[in-house]
Amino acid sequence: MRKILLTLALLCVYSFSWSQKKITITPAPYFPPFGSWQQKTAADLGLNSAAIDATIAFAKANETKNPRNMEVNHYQTFGKEPFGEGIGPFAERGEPTGIIVYKGYIVATWGEPSRCDMTHSVTKSFLSSVVGLAVDSGLITNVTDTVAKYVPPIELFTPNQVNRSADLIGQPQLLNLFATPHNKTITWDDMLRQTSDWEGTLWGKPEWADRPDADPSKWLRERYPSGTVYEYNDVRVNALALATTSVWRKPLPQVLKQYIMDPIGASTTWRWAGYRNAWIVLDGQPVQSVSGGGHWGGGMFINAYDMARFGLLTLHRGNWNGKQLLSEKWVKQALTPTKPKPDYGYMNWFLNTDKKLLPSAPANAFVHIGNGNNIIYVDPEHDLVMVVRWIDNKAMDGVVKQVLTAFVK
Repeated sequence: MRKILLTLALLCVYSFSWSQKKITITPAPYFPPFGSWQQKTAADLGLNSAAIDATIAFAKANETKNPRNMEVNHYQTFGKEPFGEGIGPFAERGEPTGIIVYKGYIVATWGEPSRCDMTHSVTKSFLSSVVGLAVDSGLITNVTDTVAKYVPPIELFTPNQVNRSADLIGQPQLLNLFATPHNKTITWDDMLRQTSDWEGTLWGKPEWADRPDADPSKWLRERYPSGTVYEYNDVRVNALALATTSVWRKPLPQVLKQYIMDPIGASTTWRWAGYRNAWIVLDGQPVQSVSGGGHWGGGMFINAYDMARFGLLTLHRGNWNGKQLLSEKWVKQALTPTKPKPDYGYMNWFLNTDKKLLPSAPANAFVHIGNGNNIIYVDPEHDLVMVVRWIDNKAMDGVVKQVLTAFVK
C-alpha cells in the first residue's frame, strides 16, 4: 500500500509540473486570399513603427530622377543603342510606391499600390518561373538538356504576306532559333543564367545591339563557350521566351495565370505584353511571344500587391498555403549562384552572395529587380517581403537598411 501511495504521489507531482509548462504553438503562415489582404500595424507585430515610417519617407525621398513617361525614358537610355526603336507598349508610371509585408500581413503601403505599372525586368522572374513549371511538369526533362531539341522551326505570323516577292525567294521561311553550331550547344540552364552567348537576331534586334560594347569592333566576335560568361541581354531573354512558348504550345501569360497568378490570389488586372512584331503561328493560331522585360517596350504591367504576392510565394520557396506551385527543387536552383556571376541565380533572382548586392541585408536575402528601379525584396531571415517601385538604384541598400531597423529591439 505504501508503494502504491508513493507512486500516486509522484504521478500527481508530474501531472502538476506538466500542466505548468507553456505549450508553444506556432501559428500557421498567413496567405492572403483573392480580393483581400489582412493588414496589421507594425506595433501589433512587434516592429518599430517609427522605423517603418522612416522607410516610407526614405523611399519617397529617393525617387528615381528618370522621366515618368516610360517611352521618353527609353529614348534617353536604351533607345540610343543600335536598333533601339521601341516596338512594344510603354506607359506613364505613377508615384513612388511600396508595400511592406511581415509574416504575410501588410504592415505599410505608400504611393499607388493598386496602379498597374511597367515592372521591366522583374518580368524575367515570371518568365523563369514559367520555365520552372515546364520542368516540374516534365515538358522539359532537365535544365541541362540543350534547348535545340525542344524547339522546331517556327513560322512567323505575317498575314499580309500571302505571295512572296521575288527578292524573298530562296530565303528561309522559318525561324530556327538554335540552328547555328554554337546555339546547338546551349542548355536551358545557360539561358536561365544568362550565360548562353546565344547568337542571332530576334524581332529585329541583333543580340550584339543590346548594351553594345563601347568598341564597335567587338560587336561581331567569336562566341564564348556556352555557360562560361555572364552577359545580361534581353534579346537572349526573348529567345528563351519564344522557346518556352514552343514547349508549352500556348501563350505564356495563360500558363502564368493558370499555375501561379490565380493560385496566389493575384488580381485580374496584370498584363504580360510582347512586341507588336513578335507573332508566330502555333497549332494554326496566331500567338504572341511575350518579352522578358520593358527593353523596347512590353513586359509585365502589374500592381504592387500582385508583385508582393509573388514575392511571398518565393519567400515560401514555391509553396502557397500548403500547395507547392513551384517545386522546392526549382526554387533551390533559382537561388544557386551562377558560376561566372556569383550574385545571380536564375533570371531575375539577384542573390546577396557575400552581401555584395545589399551590404545591410542578410546574406540569404534575394531580390527580383527591374529597371526603374522596381524591386521585390525577399528576406527569409526576417520573414519579410518588401516591394519598392521607382527608387533610385543607389538607394536600394539604404531602403533595406532602414526597414531592418524596425526589427531592432
